[in-house]
Amino acid sequence: MAQAYMTEMGNGGSEPEPSGSRFRRRLADLRGDRGIWRRGLVLTGIAVLISLVMIFHAELPNDVGNLGSLTETFLPWLGLAVPVLTAAAVYRRSATALIAILLTAAVWVNLFGGLVTDKSGSGGNLMVATHNVDADNADPRGTAESVAKSGADVLALTELKGSAVPVYEKALAGTYKYHSVEGTVGVWSKFPLSASRPVDIRMGWTRAMRATVDTPYGQVAAYVAHLPSVRVKLNAGFTANQRDNSADALGAALAAEPLKKVILLGDLNGTMNDRALSEVTSQMRSTQGAAGDGFGFSWPAQFPMARIDQIMVRGIRPEASWTLPRTSSDHLPIAARVTVKP
Repeated sequence: MAQAYMTEMGNGGSEPEPSGSRFRRRLADLRGDRGIWRRGLVLTGIAVLISLVMIFHAELPNDVGNLGSLTETFLPWLGLAVPVLTAAAVYRRSATALIAILLTAAVWVNLFGGLVTDKSGSGGNLMVATHNVDADNADPRGTAESVAKSGADVLALTELKGSAVPVYEKALAGTYKYHSVEGTVGVWSKFPLSASRPVDIRMGWTRAMRATVDTPYGQVAAYVAHLPSVRVKLNAGFTANQRDNSADALGAALAAEPLKKVILLGDLNGTMNDRALSEVTSQMRSTQGAAGDGFGFSWPAQFPMARIDQIMVRGIRPEASWTLPRTSSDHLPIAARVTVKP
């Protein structure tokens, strides 16, 4: 009986199959699956379409609902399609779809891969910050104190409500000796300010300004701007004509600036990918794009999906750029360290 039992155990199939054998068997099954290249054609088409949108986003028309600008505002989020489509392609066992999705992933990495990593350095002799404080902010004092703790040498605030300006002035007086407010925007500085004036961005009231900051490293022209808001409507798409006109006016003002060292801070209601801001972005360098930590999304504060608050420079080297802790505003504050050469 013992001999028979031993024989049965030796010849039985109860032992686990080696992992290498399972892999070879499954590989053989896939090789024999003639439908692996024919399945998932819909997934393949979706992946190819997303790739084409990312590659040729600048060619999308803006004539109907500003479709091009709307797409460009949220362009990085198209990358979320990659894991979703990959899971669907694996489930469908479609090699064709997987290859197309690999192309989509490569296009996304080429466009936005550099923003995922932390490019910030330790240098810089000037720190700047900007914050849309929200006109309906219920705690302006707390908001001012929070951004002042950032250590910024120059601080720009936008969407200042007239009745709240004294609150911001009082809360920031201990940190910033100099400040200037024009309309709904203002700049606070640890260094002397001069030549402060409004900048006409074709809105009918003041939402942009310019001031000279006398830093220890030379004069810097600081522009603070809050471009008009945009709206996404079901019947009109991305309505942004007023924003676009104001961006053109701001670009003209920047082009006419006589100082070589220029910083632009504020809420531009658009991303660096948005073609409507080209009059500005073509002549300025984004601190986030050059030396940022991640995407730096700043709006909405509850779940940031786009970086519409910007710090841009010209004649100045970006060293680091990041978002600051949330305040009572619907935007996150952002900051940057830059090097101003004498």
